[in-house]
Amino acid sequence: MNNLTAFLHDYHLLGLAIGLLTFLIIGIFHPLVVKGEYYFGIRCRWWFMALGFVCVIASVIVSDILWSTLLGVIGFSAFWSIHEIIQQEERVHKGWFPRNPKRTYPWDKPEEDDRD
Repeated sequence: MNNLTAFLHDYHLLGLAIGLLTFLIIGIFHPLVVKGEYYFGIRCRWWFMALGFVCVIASVIVSDILWSTLLGVIGFSAFWSIHEIIQQEERVHKGWFPRNPKRTYPWDKPEEDDRD
């Protein structure tokens, strides 16, 4: 164990630290999902998938319990964000979040020509 983990373990604060950092990680992913959908649409779900795989693999490799746990939390938060990106697009469609005027959305229909 490194010094930080040893300190947290010795004073029975490891669980509290993991809980607090998990809360912060989940809180950070919400604006990432919102901004990712706004600027890139659901295409950014692949970035979340790649981040998830990298963090889960790193979690298995890292031996320190604190860092291994946090990498696992980041990895699975990234996997959950794949679902949230799709849900975010639906929230934008319902008008709950702003649309990016520079993007086209799947529900946008091209205007029909009425010259017939």
